[in-house]
Amino acid sequence: MEFSLHTKDVYASLKIGDFRRFVSARFLFTLAVQMQSLIVGWQIYQLTHDALALGLIGMFEAVPYISIALFAGHVADRVDRKKIILLANSAYFICAAALLLVSTQFHPVLAIYGTLPIYVIIFITGLARGFLSPAQSALAAQLVPRELFGNASTWNSVAWQIAAVTGPAIGGLVYGFFGIGPAYALVILLSLTSLAFFYFVKKKPMPDRTMEENIWQSLSSGLKFVFRNQIILSAISLDMFAVFFGGAVSVLPIFADQVLNIGAEGLGLLRAAPAVGAIIMSLVQVYKPPFKNAGRNLLVCVFGFGVSMIMFAISQNFYLTLFILMLSGMFDNVSVIIRSTIMQVYTPDAMRGRVSSVNGIFIGSSNELGSFESGVAAKLMGLIPSVIFGGSMTLGVVAAVGNLAPKLRALKL
Repeated sequence: MEFSLHTKDVYASLKIGDFRRFVSARFLFTLAVQMQSLIVGWQIYQLTHDALALGLIGMFEAVPYISIALFAGHVADRVDRKKIILLANSAYFICAAALLLVSTQFHPVLAIYGTLPIYVIIFITGLARGFLSPAQSALAAQLVPRELFGNASTWNSVAWQIAAVTGPAIGGLVYGFFGIGPAYALVILLSLTSLAFFYFVKKKPMPDRTMEENIWQSLSSGLKFVFRNQIILSAISLDMFAVFFGGAVSVLPIFADQVLNIGAEGLGLLRAAPAVGAIIMSLVQVYKPPFKNAGRNLLVCVFGFGVSMIMFAISQNFYLTLFILMLSGMFDNVSVIIRSTIMQVYTPDAMRGRVSSVNGIFIGSSNELGSFESGVAAKLMGLIPSVIFGGSMTLGVVAAVGNLAPKLRALKL
């Protein structure tokens, strides 16, 4: 099946006021999240100097996210999506404030309980993300007409990637030069500003439901829809396993400290490098969308991501490592835009929350579970062998999906 998703006006979706406000809010929130992720990672590493402790950050966020995701998707298809976003964003703001207080005002708590208070706060942010993700995805599809889904996905990606670049860089620089207090304070300010932008996005009506379902029927129908659609299932499975095995973000503090000797400031640049590549690729895709041979492009780019991770593990030079991480971001960005467009095109309005929640379990949690996997693998296999193993597994996943999903291989959007 082919859809006409390309528009000659590359700024078409940005001309819609609510979409502009939504993208701005998402940009600021992502900036805060990326900053907080780097700050927490460096803080945990300074407290423990343990790869497994870094991996546990991802586990403490992924477990609540996965546990609540299906229910959150059901809620997003029944309750005002804007209200869910505001409540979840507020919870994240409170958690950022708690991290600031624990790190600066209540030192005895960390002295007595170690890193446990930080993990507990991260657990709560996982719950907030579980509700936020499906509501955001469902609302975004209501802000633009269908023919602009591809254009909107690309601009959403541009905003997210710019935030992913500047967030870790700013977080590392502020932490390195001014300390942990100002770093967390800036996260709080950005979260609050994001909340204000979300507030001014107009409320959208809930889509009509074709049938009345109880909660169990509702959750089941969302799962069945995804698992019966080969294109959606194969696309999100490909990304999930690629990120799970191929991601190495959680062990970047160890590379920064033990391999490259670059400190918190250099760590911020390492974290930002993939997103720099993604921004470049996003802007290319605004003018040259990857939809004509979407399935083939998706498989090729995930394969390229796996190769990049293997090269990253081998590199001993800071600048070469930055370049390789940029390449990984470029490959990853193509797959993100294709997958998000597939989700919007093939999902009915009344099921967007539930389908997004299933996608979130596959994709969103794979980042955190991938962090845990990276930490455990580094502990058991050693730092560099563990990353090479992960990249190799990604290549195997691409080969398997390419053989088992012919509809994805042939997909043209």
